[in-house]
Amino acid sequence: MADGKGGLRERKKAATRKALGEAALRLALERGPDNVRVDDIADAVGVSPRTYNNYYASREQAIVAAVTAERALRVAEALRARPAGEPLARAVTEAVVEQYTTEPAGDALCLITSTPRLRAEFVNAMSTIARPLASAIAERTGGTDTLAPAVLAAAVSAAARVALERWVHPGGTGPLVVVTSDRPLADLLREALGHLEPALRALDGRS
Repeated sequence: MADGKGGLRERKKAATRKALGEAALRLALERGPDNVRVDDIADAVGVSPRTYNNYYASREQAIVAAVTAERALRVAEALRARPAGEPLARAVTEAVVEQYTTEPAGDALCLITSTPRLRAEFVNAMSTIARPLASAIAERTGGTDTLAPAVLAAAVSAAARVALERWVHPGGTGPLVVVTSDRPLADLLREALGHLEPALRALDGRS
């Protein structure tokens, strides 16, 4: 069977990763992130700290993963779902905006944006969209050039990262109590990605 032991193993790993992230976020909300240890997260899921370290490099990474998990893949799938005749620049922008303006919310958002290390991890997680997005761009343009989609996907990731960083930490370098911009994240994303429109349009025209 194509989905035999290998498929079952991958599903179990994905479930463990998800459970660890959810436990990390729950404990951080209950106790505060500085009062959560790796041992606490591992114990909440019933695995060893060593197993935890196979999935996450830090508690901050696990906490943020609870609200960003699978988002990189969802961006790529959102691009694939856009209308076939839609210009690439608009399709990419709307796919990114769709996935990055719906969550996190409420207590999770407050926790992430009020904690410098979580804020940094949240912004850095944007880089994970580059690889799956490159594949989706290549499929959409239908060309044989694999370098251009990868370069443009990396540029989209970087531009979106700048917008997200501006949103969660607008201006200044010191610690802020209120760290979300007055501008909606969707507006910042569209502005940042707008600078890439000529390059995306050029690739679209070659397809």
